[in-house]
Amino acid sequence: MNRPHRIVLFFALVVCISLASPAIAQEGPLENAPPKGITAEEIIQRFAAKEKEFKEARDQYTYRQDITVKTLDGSTTTGEYHEVFDVLFDDKGRRMENVVFAPQSSLEQGGLSLDEGDVQDFRNRLPFVLTSDEIPEYNILYVGQQAEDELHCYVFDIAPKQIAGKKRYFQGRIWVDDQDFQIVKTYGQAVPEIRDTKKRGNKEEHLYPKFTTWRQRIDGKYWFPTYTRADDTLHFNMNDIHIREIVKYEDYKRFGSSVRILYEGKEVPKADQKSPPDQNQSPDQKKPDAAPNPQPPQK
Repeated sequence: MNRPHRIVLFFALVVCISLASPAIAQEGPLENAPPKGITAEEIIQRFAAKEKEFKEARDQYTYRQDITVKTLDGSTTTGEYHEVFDVLFDDKGRRMENVVFAPQSSLEQGGLSLDEGDVQDFRNRLPFVLTSDEIPEYNILYVGQQAEDELHCYVFDIAPKQIAGKKRYFQGRIWVDDQDFQIVKTYGQAVPEIRDTKKRGNKEEHLYPKFTTWRQRIDGKYWFPTYTRADDTLHFNMNDIHIREIVKYEDYKRFGSSVRILYEGKEVPKADQKSPPDQNQSPDQKKPDAAPNPQPPQK
């Protein structure tokens, strides 16, 4: 199967995941064989360089982010947090967020509250990026190769070497496409967590669910995050809470500024920087009405 067909099939998988009740992607068995014709270290250097390009490029795109967090008792929703915001640029080209939907959260009715770590994770950890600048902060272990639908991927486990201050990190597994050398899927957890222990006298607990993020190829060049799902049970000292998170990243469009976008070291022609219409959203899809942005409750 040639490359375009492989990408189309992977797109179809992402669309099915986002429209239906998400399930684990069609994965092949994990093969522990070493990579052929390239070393694990060379793969790391190549995808880290691509991640840096990806991060710089995504900073020049507008998009909509839709966040839903629910607490559940069996199949019954006991609390919900929902926020929709557009990532835009003001008239001076500065990046900004415009909240378009944010009803009052009812998560506390389900025994849960969001903290600053959750807010950071929604923006930075769920759409995880591992650039060449961040590589020294992580231990990275090659674990094998695996098929993700019709893509063939190198698989790595990563974990922070140490926790510095209040900085948030990612710990888990990443899948790197063997042709584009870009991350196409991540599974793991944002760290650190804070657990209530009598020995340390902590009165608060900050726990975070394991999540999976899928990426989709945008503008034929960059694998941008399009869908994140978490379905986990948080084991607090007093009780367990079943939590489900769904985050959608939609309607990516290249912002028309003077900033150059590079791909494989070359500037992307301006004709190729425009996102095709209706890339991730049908033209008749309804958008939520504008609403004020409430401060998320703190743990």
